[in-house]
Amino acid sequence: MLALTIYLSFAGALVLALFPRAWHRAARVFALAVALSGLTIAVAGFVEAGTQGTVSVADVAWIPAMGIHYTLAADGISRVLVLLTGLAAVAGILFSWNIGDKDGDRANEFFAFFLALIGGVYGVFLSVDLFLLFVFYEIAIVPKYFLIAIWGSTRREYGAMKLALYSFAGSAMVLIGLLAAYAAAGSHTMNLHELAQYPFPVSFQMWAFPLVFTGFAILAGMWPFHTWAPTGHVAAPTAASMLLAGVVMKLGAYGCLRVAMTLFPHGLDPWGFSFLGIGSWRTVFALFAAIGIVYGAAVALVQNDFKFVIGYSSVSHMGLVLLGLLTLTQIGLDGAVLQMFSHGILAGLLFATVGRIVYERTHTRDLGALSKLQLGKAMPFAAWLFVIAGMASMGLPGFSGFVAEVQVLIGAWQAFPWFAIVAGIGIVVGVAYTWRAMQGAFFSDASAVTADAAAAPVPEYEPVTWAEKAGVLLLAATSLLIGLYPRLLLDVISPAVQALPHALLTGGRP
Repeated sequence: MLALTIYLSFAGALVLALFPRAWHRAARVFALAVALSGLTIAVAGFVEAGTQGTVSVADVAWIPAMGIHYTLAADGISRVLVLLTGLAAVAGILFSWNIGDKDGDRANEFFAFFLALIGGVYGVFLSVDLFLLFVFYEIAIVPKYFLIAIWGSTRREYGAMKLALYSFAGSAMVLIGLLAAYAAAGSHTMNLHELAQYPFPVSFQMWAFPLVFTGFAILAGMWPFHTWAPTGHVAAPTAASMLLAGVVMKLGAYGCLRVAMTLFPHGLDPWGFSFLGIGSWRTVFALFAAIGIVYGAAVALVQNDFKFVIGYSSVSHMGLVLLGLLTLTQIGLDGAVLQMFSHGILAGLLFATVGRIVYERTHTRDLGALSKLQLGKAMPFAAWLFVIAGMASMGLPGFSGFVAEVQVLIGAWQAFPWFAIVAGIGIVVGVAYTWRAMQGAFFSDASAVTADAAAAPVPEYEPVTWAEKAGVLLLAATSLLIGLYPRLLLDVISPAVQALPHALLTGGRP
């Protein structure tokens, strides 16, 4: 059943590409119908599978001479991320309901690229054959380039090109590692489960693991390879920003866990020597993750562009995901996967608030300029929405971010106590940048406003549309539901984590 999410998305993209350009309204409605169908299938697959293990979806010989099959399957981790993709797709289209209102918007092409990207993401999360996974991974890169380059705003060509170059560089690293594993295992299969059983030499894993992990981690926004992310987020249109933060960055983190760590668990072993207190690739990447948490939060704290604040906050939150993965503990890995889901929902909500609801009406993202517009009075819906989304993002109990961050921090404390302290500092800085942005954009002190501006009537902006309200309700309700009842996802995630290779869960040690 879950395979239909891929086929529907690509078929929808093809049909939309054939729509006449003048059919703006029809393109929006059709794209929403396709996305809703994908979400319905994702929910049905999630509910039907329950807490059972890996569910086979499809297995057909593709290139028999090379042992390559069209193999799709879904364990708990995959099902959770497929569900996230469905939610992000529907919300992204709802927050793009204005596409086509202006001449030259080319709504049919926009939504065609959007659905093609979604189809590629579904494919990555469901692929078992690594060649197939790589194909879907590359398919997802092309549409996001055009979404930014054509429909973006601030330095869109630069942002799109930088994102594409970083993505292709990471892909090249991944491809080298996969081809090396394929050759070392006898060149007869690319099936992940079969390759994971092959006893690759430790010396081989020691160079293949960091190569493949880094290749995927680039797309996850790992410091110091993160610089494409804030630039890409700011340049992208709202829906593309939501997808970049919501699901595309999750492709990188998913690849780190599903491919690099699963195929090469002994790459996490100690080197046998220590340099500056660092004795393994596991510690190296955990250090990078911890730095990313604090660095992203600190840079977000001093940004004046509202969207850059959210962009750098994504770097910080993805650092938590990577740190959780590298703890190699049950609770840390559970928290990392849950954080992928939570951040995908909350980052989408924040980018929608800033990029669609605020920027499309005020035509500025500068916090200094926004502080003079009395948005707390002029746009109370946006103000309180950012309050809710911002507090949820920084870990307010009752929302999905709280449970995920607590689990990551506990796992980090068990594995890397000092890095757990650093991550905690990053979360505190996150509170600071969230409140700074909230205060500056919506609740600026009246004394900071000029006398003339204070005496002027509160400006009137276009009212919030039904599509925006529906998108907000979908994302906010999802975060609240998971925050109040995290077992809904954790009961699915935990068995999948427990089923990971024993060598991985023990850090490569017996």
